[in-house]
Amino acid sequence: MAQVVAKVPAAAVAAGGLVGGYGVARWTGKRPLGGVALAAAGALAAYEWNCQAGPRAAAGLSVAYVAAFAGSHPLAKKVGAWPSVFAVAGGVAAASWAITRRAAQR
Repeated sequence: MAQVVAKVPAAAVAAGGLVGGYGVARWTGKRPLGGVALAAAGALAAYEWNCQAGPRAAAGLSVAYVAAFAGSHPLAKKVGAWPSVFAVAGGVAAASWAITRRAAQR
């Protein structure tokens, strides 16, 4: 299974988890179900970050993932829910891409 997962960049998994988690919660009306999607994608992204860039990078990016989720809430009050989710997802994806790319170049 890890070989199949490795073909999807961790940046896409993380961004998809933030967007998908919100989408699931919004469309089902069940916030815990959105949380499950968010957590599953976060765990998969953390696994990939660890494999690609090591435990320190994985820990830092995991913190950024959780902070993005938390930060999207107050940001949504200023710019709207979907723009907020897309903004934080893009930020996490960019950080993930930069860190894993740098690790791959070593």
